Amino acid sequence: MDTEPANVEQPKHPTSQLTSGELSRYQKELEHAVARLGQAPVVADLRAKLAEVLAEQEQRESIRRAARRGAPGL
Repeated sequence: MDTEPANVEQPKHPTSQLTSGELSRYQKELEHAVARLGQAPVVADLRAKLAEVLAEQEQRESIRRAARRGAPGL
């Protein structure tokens, strides 16, 4: 386990305002930091941020799927 602090830069905007590319890069940084740190105390915070990123990506994918099906109101 690495004891150095995770080098995950906080995005300049809220998760919901990140582009898909920014969201994907942020996800990879968080996943790497969580894997590297194992059970260090900071991991809980990183896992929460990662869950937020994954939820945002899932929401965007749901919207894309609904739009492709021609869902009313979208």
